Amino acid sequence: MDSGREARRFEVYGTVQGVGFRPFVQRLASGLGLDGWVRNVDGHVVIDTAGPVQSLHRFTVALRTQAPPLSVVRRIHSSADVPERPIAGTGFTVRSSAAAGRRATPREIPPDAATCDVCLAELFDPADRRYRYPFINCTDCGPRATVITGLPYDRPRTTMRTFPLCPACAAEYRDPSDRRFHAEPLACPVCGPQLSWNAGGRSATAPAALRSAEELIAQGGIVAVKGLGGYQLVCDARQPAAVLLLRRRKHRPHKPFAVMVADLAAAHRIARPTRTESRLLTSPTRPVVLVADGPSGRANAEAVHPGTGRIGLFLPATGLHHLLLRDLDRPLVVTSGNVADEPIAVTDADARERLAEVADGFLAHDRPIAARYDDSVTHAVRGRVLTIRRARGYAPAPLPLPVPTRTPVVAAGAQSKHTVTVAVGGSAVTGPHTGDLSDARTMEAFERCYADLVALTGVAPQVVAHDLHPGYLSTQWAAAHFAPERRVAVQHHHAHIAACAAEHRLRGPFLGIAYDGLGFGDDGTLWGGEVLVADYTGYRRVGRFATAPLPGGEAAVRHPARMALGYLYGLEPLGVPPPSPELARTFTGRMDPHTVATVRTMVRRRLNCPRASSAGRLFDTAAALLGLADDISYEGQAAVALENAAGTARRAALPWRLVRADGLWVYDPAPTLTALLGNGTPVPWLAAAFHTTIAEVTAALTERAVAAGAPRTVCLAGGCFVNRRLLADVSRLLRAQGMRVLVGSAVPVGDGGISYGQAAVAAARLKRG
Repeated sequence: MDSGREARRFEVYGTVQGVGFRPFVQRLASGLGLDGWVRNVDGHVVIDTAGPVQSLHRFTVALRTQAPPLSVVRRIHSSADVPERPIAGTGFTVRSSAAAGRRATPREIPPDAATCDVCLAELFDPADRRYRYPFINCTDCGPRATVITGLPYDRPRTTMRTFPLCPACAAEYRDPSDRRFHAEPLACPVCGPQLSWNAGGRSATAPAALRSAEELIAQGGIVAVKGLGGYQLVCDARQPAAVLLLRRRKHRPHKPFAVMVADLAAAHRIARPTRTESRLLTSPTRPVVLVADGPSGRANAEAVHPGTGRIGLFLPATGLHHLLLRDLDRPLVVTSGNVADEPIAVTDADARERLAEVADGFLAHDRPIAARYDDSVTHAVRGRVLTIRRARGYAPAPLPLPVPTRTPVVAAGAQSKHTVTVAVGGSAVTGPHTGDLSDARTMEAFERCYADLVALTGVAPQVVAHDLHPGYLSTQWAAAHFAPERRVAVQHHHAHIAACAAEHRLRGPFLGIAYDGLGFGDDGTLWGGEVLVADYTGYRRVGRFATAPLPGGEAAVRHPARMALGYLYGLEPLGVPPPSPELARTFTGRMDPHTVATVRTMVRRRLNCPRASSAGRLFDTAAALLGLADDISYEGQAAVALENAAGTARRAALPWRLVRADGLWVYDPAPTLTALLGNGTPVPWLAAAFHTTIAEVTAALTERAVAAGAPRTVCLAGGCFVNRRLLADVSRLLRAQGMRVLVGSAVPVGDGGISYGQAAVAAARLKRG
C-alpha cells in the first residue's frame, strides 16, 4: 500500500444542497487527482475520498475557502473512518442521495436566488439556445425553496420532476465541467416549463403569452403574474390611473406598493439609493428596499406610496421579470397576488378564483409552486441593514439558537406579520412571512408552512412555544395540538427582545427596550412601551410608558383620533394633568361632536376601554393630534406619516417626565401631549420634536435601569423601531451613555421575529428543566 496515500470521510454541514456544492466538490477533487465520491445525505453532504496527503490537505482547505457563492459551510467533520475505501485511479463521481436518521440539527433549505449575470447574458443573447427563456437558471441562481418538495435535494424531489430533461440539458446536467452540472431546476425551451396567457377567454402560450401580457400592462391594465413563491399583481407604475385602479380592486387604499425596476440606473432615475441600499438591491436575495424618493419619482408618489417619502424598490429576481422590464422599459408596480390581507395565491385555480375581480389577465406557467413565499422587505439605517419582512431570498436560512435544545420545538408566533419557527440543537428555522392570522385562509397558510418546515427540516416538534394572548389564533393552535405539559407560554415583549439577543448570540443577561403596538402582559393588561431586564429564561419589568384606554378596543387601533381621545380623557394620573379641555379643543373641535361625546362617556365609564402602556399607540396619538392621521387603513400608517412629517431636521425635545410607580420608572406623556397641542408651531417642527422626546425618554429609562444594576448591553426590538429616525436617535443617545446597542438585522424587529424569540426562550427553559 502507498504510504503517501490516505482516505478521509468529510461530512459538511450548512447550506450545501441546492447551491452547486456537489459539482464544486467533484471539480475540486478531480483537479487534485483524488478518487472517491460525494453525495447528499439527508440535509448535509458526505464525501469519501482518497489520494496523496498533500492533495487531501489542499482539498480540506478549499472546501471552506472556495465553496460556491450561495453555499454556507457551517461545520466540517473529518474522519479516517471510510467504510468503502476509494480505489486509486477510479476518479471522483457524484453518487445518488441517501437518507439519514433522526435529526440533531435542522436540515438546511436553500433560499431562492436571483438570476446570475452569466444566465442573464444568455437570456438576451440571440445565439444562445435559452434566448428569452423565462425559466433560465444554473447552479449559482434560480428557484430553490419554492421548488423543493423533499430532501436530500435532487430533481425528483422538486416540482421539476414532471419535466424530463431533453438530450442537450441532460448532457449539461451530467457534465462536471458545466455550470449546470446537477442544477436541479435545469430547463430550456424544449423540455422546461412554458408560459401561458388567459384574458377574457383569449389564450396564448410561450412568447405570444408574454407579448399579450406586456400589451395589456402598457395599455393600463392589471396582470396577475405567476412568480417564484406565488402570484403577483403587476401594472405600469407611471400610470396613476392604473395604480389607483389596482388599489380599488385590491382593497388597499393607502398602503405603499413596491416598484420593480430593471437595474440600478433605473433605480437612480426615480429614487436616491445609498451605497448600502444599492448593494441590497443587487444582492442575490433581491429584497424590496425602502429608499428615499427622488425628484422624478414624486410625480406618481401619491398613487404608489402616499404619505411616506420612501419608495419600496426591487430589481428582477427571475428571467420572466427581466423580460417584462426589458420589453416594457418602465418601472412596474409589483405587489402580492391577493386581496387585502389574504395570503398570496399559489395555485393557478386559486389565483383564477380569488383574483378574477382584480386582474385583467393571467400570465401563468406550468411549473407548480412548492411553497408560498412573498417578497422580503428591508431598509438600511446608517449603513445597518434591517429586515422588515423575511421571506423570499432570506427564509428559510437557519438562525442561531444560543442555548441549544435536544427537544425539538415549534414556536407558533403571534398574530400580526406571522411566522412560525422550528428548532432543535443549536439552530432555528423560521418560515416565510404568512401575513396576519385573522381568518381561515391565513390559518391554512400557517399550517401549510409548518407542515413544509417539518417535512423539509426533519424537525418533529415535541414542545410548542406560544404567546400569552388567549385570543391569538396561534395560541389556540398551540393549545389544540399540544398537551399542557408540552406548551411554553412566552410573553410577547420578552420574545421580541430574545429574538434580538439570539441573533447576536448573547449568552448572559441583557437590557431590552420593546416598543410596539400591543402585546399581552403577564399581569393580564396590554403592554407596548417596555423596559425589561432579561435573559432567555425570564425577565423583570423595570420601566414602561404610562397607560391609556383604547376606546372600543381594536377600533382605537384603526382610528388614531379615538386613541388620542383616550389619552386626553383617560391618561394614567401620574401627577400632571393631561391637556386642558380648552387646549384640547384645537383637536376635538375638528371632530364629530357625537363621536367625542361617545368616546368620553366610554372612557369615564370604562366601557370596552382596555388600558395599554403602548409606545405604538402614543405615536398614533401624536399623529392624530397633529392632524396627520385620524383614521388608517393599514397598521403603522399613522406612525409613517409622523416620521415623514418630521423629515431630517433636528428639534429640541418637548417637555417630558419620569415618575416612580409601583416600583417601576414610568414615562408620563402628559406634558408632551400638552406641548403637541400648542398653537402656532409648524407640524413638521412638532413631529421632529416628538421623535427627539421619545429618544430622550428612552435614554433616561435606560440610564435609570443601569444605575439600578441592569446590564449595559441593550437590545432594541418591536415594530416601533422600523421607524428609521427613532432607531437612529435612540441608538445615538444610548451609545453616548457607553451602552452596547443591538438591533435585529436578519430577524425582523416587528412581530415577524416573535416566533424566533419564542424558540430561543423555550430552548433555554427546556435546558433549565
